[in-house]
Amino acid sequence: MGQTQSDEGVRHITTVELSRELVGFADTLPYRRYPHVSQAQKFAKRCFTSIELYSFQDVYRGLADHEGGMSYLKEDTLARFLELPDILAVSPILFHMVSYLGAFPFPQDAPAVLGFEEMIIVIVIMTERYSKVLKNGSKNRNQLFYRSLAIYDRLQHPDSGFDSKEATPSKDEASSSKQKPLGFAIDEPANDGDEDEDDDGLALAALESLDAIDVFKHSDVPPISNSSIPSDNLRKLIMLLLLIAPLEPQESLSKYSDQLTGDNLERLRATAENILHSFINVETDPGIKIHSWNTAIPNSLPFMFHGFNALFEHFLFSKNLDFTKHKEDPEATAESPTPIIPPPPVPPILSEKGEILDLAVLSQLSFFIPGSSIFRRLRLLYSGGNAGFSMRSFETKVFNWRAPSILLVSGTRISSPSISGQERAFEDTLPPKRFPDSSTSSRLVFGVYVSQPWKQTYKTCMGDAETVLFQLEPTHEVFRASTMNNEYISFAKSPTSHPGINIGSPHPKAKPTAAISSHVPIGAVSLYLNDSFEFGVFTHNNTSGGGAFHNSASRRRDWQDRFEIESLEVWGCGGSAEAEEQRKRWAWEEREAEARRRVNIGKGDVEADRALLELAGIIGQNRSGGSIG
Repeated sequence: MGQTQSDEGVRHITTVELSRELVGFADTLPYRRYPHVSQAQKFAKRCFTSIELYSFQDVYRGLADHEGGMSYLKEDTLARFLELPDILAVSPILFHMVSYLGAFPFPQDAPAVLGFEEMIIVIVIMTERYSKVLKNGSKNRNQLFYRSLAIYDRLQHPDSGFDSKEATPSKDEASSSKQKPLGFAIDEPANDGDEDEDDDGLALAALESLDAIDVFKHSDVPPISNSSIPSDNLRKLIMLLLLIAPLEPQESLSKYSDQLTGDNLERLRATAENILHSFINVETDPGIKIHSWNTAIPNSLPFMFHGFNALFEHFLFSKNLDFTKHKEDPEATAESPTPIIPPPPVPPILSEKGEILDLAVLSQLSFFIPGSSIFRRLRLLYSGGNAGFSMRSFETKVFNWRAPSILLVSGTRISSPSISGQERAFEDTLPPKRFPDSSTSSRLVFGVYVSQPWKQTYKTCMGDAETVLFQLEPTHEVFRASTMNNEYISFAKSPTSHPGINIGSPHPKAKPTAAISSHVPIGAVSLYLNDSFEFGVFTHNNTSGGGAFHNSASRRRDWQDRFEIESLEVWGCGGSAEAEEQRKRWAWEEREAEARRRVNIGKGDVEADRALLELAGIIGQNRSGGSIG
């Protein structure tokens, strides 16, 4: 094959030479274990482009160790190539995970030696290129991830078929165990079973698509319902997933090393702990079961594993392929070199750090809001600590943003009974408390994703089916909008209609004035912030069947958290175009305000002047000064 040599001595391949190399390359993949089907060959043909496959071959060749005529990747090689931080201690967990995935779709062969074919299967699954081999897409992938992380204690479970009194292995068994390394010293990975209803059909569907269904039918695997994921292992993996959430293809993970020092590391660990609470009660449960996994991920963490895409796509970009090199043009001269255009500067992942939102919380948001909507696209519109805790300041800063936004509020739980007079005055505006607190944690963080621009709601609520209510601390959970009603968000300033921001509750003026209760209306799943932004309350009434937002999928109980607000922020989701539109609206409002100030009222006929202003549409009739359209 023709080659070119760079100044650094690295081999480069021109596009013409590459096209020759790729001819028939996929058909050269070797058969490994089964004479009638090569899993890796089918995965490669269906899921990779020819260039990606060639790049992977080049990368793998440079990384693999060789022993007894077989090539494979070791744990430290994988960790070094992916630049996994030592401080997270996640390398053994991830290696155990990929060793299981490398055996797919034959779980009885796990953990697998990570050879060329096995790594193809790993990359297909990790980078979400599985649409042609996994029937149910992300659902099946999540279940595969559970199996790759779970352990099965064969010494303790009565159904395992293992008699602890006869625990001495035979010579053949001892020899087999030495040849088959385990990811964890005490357990083997949990494998497929048919006792969990959510788990049915995964391996069968995948194997059927690969013409290998008969192999699985005769495999002897333990039931997955008897397995669990150790909470400490999942905590470490979540920290890695938070770190790599904003990672882009070919971007080095070492660029995020500053997130692993000092206070940033503590925030990363605390955020991972909040997410871990989505699956279990850490204080009482030793591990995560399959039911909790299948409940939490699709409802509250649908994009949690998205960071694996960019991380494992590093295998598909060989540094030896240089597509900027072409064969020399005989007409080209030294006097006309190709100009080098520097790439545009990349904006920061987060433009500025807020009192609530930092990089760890931003990654947490990306686990249920697409990262393309928030990474490098969030602007701080309002902060109570800077602009003042008032609805007027909120309205001034937020209402002109014509794109989606995210409201975040943090606070400290109000003790029961209330101590201060302000706390008692706030609680007097609420219905009597019938539900217990959600937890013993004192710090609480809630939020709402609003897809529509904010506005004053006079008689009807704003928002739509894309509105998302969520809790970030101490338990991560997402409450999706329902179709039971459209009482998503009300922003009411009138002193006669329970002013404040109410999310998930009936509008204060939904009923005639005479029927208005003396208490703030509280929805089944709702968040209320009073008009002074001093206090808030989150309610989850499980027995009501939900309202504008669905009930919790994992916490099937009632609770209510009343808290004193410490920080309140609104972040706009958008770029420079949205910011410019907001700036134009602010400028227009300033011109209108200046026009009002110049009107001479008071020296002549006041009523005549007022009538003139109403005729011009500047005041009166619930007008705000006309339109800029």
